[in-house]
Amino acid sequence: DIKKLKPIVDKVNSYEEEVRKMKADEFVAFTRKYQEMLRGKDYEEQEEIMWEILPKAFALVREAGRRTIGLRHFDVQVMGAIVLHQGKIAEMKTGEGKTLVATMPLYLRALTKRGVHLVTVNDYLASRDGSEMGELYKFLGFSVGVILETMHDSVEKRKAYSADITYGTNNEFGFD
Repeated sequence: DIKKLKPIVDKVNSYEEEVRKMKADEFVAFTRKYQEMLRGKDYEEQEEIMWEILPKAFALVREAGRRTIGLRHFDVQVMGAIVLHQGKIAEMKTGEGKTLVATMPLYLRALTKRGVHLVTVNDYLASRDGSEMGELYKFLGFSVGVILETMHDSVEKRKAYSADITYGTNNEFGFD
């Protein structure tokens, strides 16, 4: 499996220098360009396009992470992101960067403008991750919402659910 992922990681890496030279507003421009490419396409067509743009999209996310939160995805984290995009599970231990890994496939899926939810185990992680990773997503032109157990205002919840990327717990998503 790793041998199959390595060429994709190499392609992501091949964009690093180009992406590093980009101005901040160019990141949002690429997000909008990719959204336009996906607009009006059926699921299968979107999947095909996402695989085509994945290397550069992941390179954009990697650089956005470096610029906004001071974290650069390692190659092994890019592999984990690819695995998640494939709809598979990537086992990672505490401290190996699951939160950062998830930013890449979340970005790619959010390009469809259908909204993406990240399910975590407690309100603390939903709040922390939505806030910290939110800086990265905002740099790329996305909105971020967080659903917490303490939220009782339906207007506030609707706003969080209407975000491009929404963090929350399994209990809240399931109950809502």
